[in-house]
Amino acid sequence: MKNYSFGTLSRRSFLKTSAVLGGGVVAGGMSLSQAIWAAEGKVLKACSNADLTKIDPLFAPTSENYDVMNCIYSKLITYKPGKEWASELDAAEKIEQLDPTHIRFHLKKGIKFTGGYGEMTAKDVKFSFERLFKFKSPSTQTWGSFNHVELEDDFTGVIVLNTPYVPVWMVSLPSEAGYIVSEDAVMKATRDGGDFGMKAPAFSGPYVLADWKPNQYTLLTRNPEWSGPKPGFDEIRIVPVDDPKARERAYLSGDVDFASISLDSLANFKSSPPANTKVEEKPSLWYYWIGMNMDHPKLKDINVRKAIQWAINVPQILDSAYAGQVNVATGPIAPGLVGHRAKALVPPEGDLAKAKEFLQKAGVSDLSLSIDCQNDSVNTNIAQIVQAQLSQIGIAVEVNARDSSTFWTLGMESEGERWKDLQLIINGFIGLPDPHYNVTFFVQDQVGVWNWERFRSARFDELVAKAVTIDNPQARAKLYYEMQDLLEESGAYRFLTNGATPVVSRSTVIDAATRPDGAPLYLDFKAV
Repeated sequence: MKNYSFGTLSRRSFLKTSAVLGGGVVAGGMSLSQAIWAAEGKVLKACSNADLTKIDPLFAPTSENYDVMNCIYSKLITYKPGKEWASELDAAEKIEQLDPTHIRFHLKKGIKFTGGYGEMTAKDVKFSFERLFKFKSPSTQTWGSFNHVELEDDFTGVIVLNTPYVPVWMVSLPSEAGYIVSEDAVMKATRDGGDFGMKAPAFSGPYVLADWKPNQYTLLTRNPEWSGPKPGFDEIRIVPVDDPKARERAYLSGDVDFASISLDSLANFKSSPPANTKVEEKPSLWYYWIGMNMDHPKLKDINVRKAIQWAINVPQILDSAYAGQVNVATGPIAPGLVGHRAKALVPPEGDLAKAKEFLQKAGVSDLSLSIDCQNDSVNTNIAQIVQAQLSQIGIAVEVNARDSSTFWTLGMESEGERWKDLQLIINGFIGLPDPHYNVTFFVQDQVGVWNWERFRSARFDELVAKAVTIDNPQARAKLYYEMQDLLEESGAYRFLTNGATPVVSRSTVIDAATRPDGAPLYLDFKAV
């Protein structure tokens, strides 16, 4: 486990220096740890799965960055803690859909930016959202048909879309694409409005980033200029630990009071939980599958692909690779999302007799294939089980375990000719709380980019485009059912699992609050 430490000084010292924060300490390049110290009072100690790398919404790469940014910035709406995906007002006092392509918001008054940058206005919202597109942020992918923001007065604006885009409510606005930064502060700090990295020129949330030591800790303290509801803790201390076993040790030793744990430890934690510990198993937004390159000569025949589908016993794989602690996926759309299928077309256990029948239809014998995967223990375990299962129908499989940098370019045409040699692939993507993001990478435009199975269907593409315009959940779900049927009917996909996110929290210290997928919402944590 990485070393970490925290200093404390008296509350008097903290109060003396709180005025320095208002003067823009970060913008001046001075570490806030030199100016403010840990406030006396309630402290939330948590483990994150990775270190903070960037607090500019333009290019922040991981959820761990968003967990922190949720505390130091504001959004019009934000995710609500609980078991079901929902949002609630944040910086917006009111927000409404005027028509399918126009959304009006009215900001709460009195939300101030630190550093003397004044009150948040609609102008800052316009700058923040349009800035993503100016600098080609990856977050623009979640904004769909966004065009611009029209200003009506200092606190009111209208988001203008080119075409109807239903995911705006569950993804664009409450996710990382929705953070609002100060136009004046960012322009002063960067001159062109570009990436400010880890040197945020102003904060607007209940907390400020008081200190950050790479690979050691992140320290958040109360924002003295925050006028909204008081959060549950005076400080939030976050320790980055990428190894789940090390996170478990940190929790068991009492160093932290909230952490995610490994799936192979979940059964033990559930059967024999540590004292005063709440163990929760949260459904994940990930989706994992075994894919087949439809353009490879050995896999062009759909009967060969269907033989492989029916020969793979998914529960056997999950029992071994995930200690039986995850669900059997019915498709790329996870439980809890619109369009989640009740069951797949091919039963989870498969059927060896049917698999052999498909091989006979193909007129194939003595088939040898390769399967590519990442070289971690879970993926190599899955590959070896598939190797054994396919041997039962006479298919020999060679396992190619790759390091992550090599693996993630295998199917990309921009990286050379290796995609032509790709045969079977163990793959996994993380989705978002809208089904659009679990199917969008299988369209024809993604062939040779992220669509490594090289699946092509005009009907599928048509459904993907249509589904984001329909706001009736039941009608929308039917389109996603059909999309997943089309994927499975191609024979190129055998869906495995959506994974899980087990988390533990110390019930005598905190009442933890997470999104449905287990991501911590630190602002909603309460002290016990």
